[in-house]
Amino acid sequence: MNMKRSRYTFTSESVSEGHPDKVCDFIADSILDAYLAQDQESRVACEVLCKSETVVLAGEITSHGEVDHEQVVRQAIQHIGYTDSTEAFNADGVRVHQYITKQSAEIAQGVDESQTERGEQGAGDQGIMFGYATDETPELMPLPILLAHRLAQSLARERQNGTVDWLRPDAKTQVSVVYEDNQPKFVSDILVSTQHIKEVKQDEIRRFVIEHLAPQALGSWYNEDVRFQVNPTGSFTLGGPSADCGVTGRKIIVDSYGGMGRHGGGAFSGKDPSKVDRSGAYFCRYVARQLVKRGLAHKTEVQVAYAIGVAQPVSIKVDTFGTGDEHAAAEFVRDFDFRPAAIISRLNLLRPIYHQTTNYGHFGKPELPWEQ
Repeated sequence: MNMKRSRYTFTSESVSEGHPDKVCDFIADSILDAYLAQDQESRVACEVLCKSETVVLAGEITSHGEVDHEQVVRQAIQHIGYTDSTEAFNADGVRVHQYITKQSAEIAQGVDESQTERGEQGAGDQGIMFGYATDETPELMPLPILLAHRLAQSLARERQNGTVDWLRPDAKTQVSVVYEDNQPKFVSDILVSTQHIKEVKQDEIRRFVIEHLAPQALGSWYNEDVRFQVNPTGSFTLGGPSADCGVTGRKIIVDSYGGMGRHGGGAFSGKDPSKVDRSGAYFCRYVARQLVKRGLAHKTEVQVAYAIGVAQPVSIKVDTFGTGDEHAAAEFVRDFDFRPAAIISRLNLLRPIYHQTTNYGHFGKPELPWEQ
């Protein structure tokens, strides 16, 4: 009997570190790291808005550490590459407005172990978190988002190394992969929009992307039949927060699985690990990776749900999408401790590691503890 092969195209996008929203995420994570470096018990929930020459910090921070927020902001912007004084948004020229208060005492009494009724650290908020893993790549990540990240990161590397002097920090990439029977077969389409100086011609940018950037970034997944769109509006000289408003937490699908796995809706950047939006999602990814690595599924998704101030999860669910033993997977996951304090201890999360997570995905990087 002939069975018809299923065929579909899946597309994911990435953005560079100079994208306005990512600038905000990087500032927020830089502030978080600065506090954790001084006081690992710091409670940080930092939001950032960037537009033109203005940077706005808002949120709640309780810590024994003393951090010069303005200095951290300027260092973060300089690190990204916005140093041109002729642009409205530049490291030396921005004005920093601060609206920071301490963490609510009512939240603290549900999170701090010494204050909770049950004597253990509760979840920093209610919510649902997901973790996803697939064996279609060595990184156990979906191929479309992995390749989109590689393109965006390669753009940044070429700019930072001075290899291409007309590149500027803001950029977006998009990769479409054709799947057959749920396995990636080939890349069909690539979209690259990159900020550049006015003097460079679009033909030069297109040649650079097609002949150099894409083959380098895609490696064995590059093929001569890929359809390219490069700066499809015709020009991209105005970029970053000088042109567009950036806000923390607006790139949650870029941060996770490119749409291949579900997302609970909570952003990561600017939050210390007592916030389960972050640590819970990281742990779900950690557990999903273990399921795939042990051969219990070819791809899997783990969901956890919490109530604020309560350590034990409301629910834990595993889905192997028909690629493994559902019962064995559920039994395996049952042995993991999803309480916030246990997650923080197991992954050693009270460290200034979060600026490493901000750009090009929070998952798939071998140096991060939830990827080990």
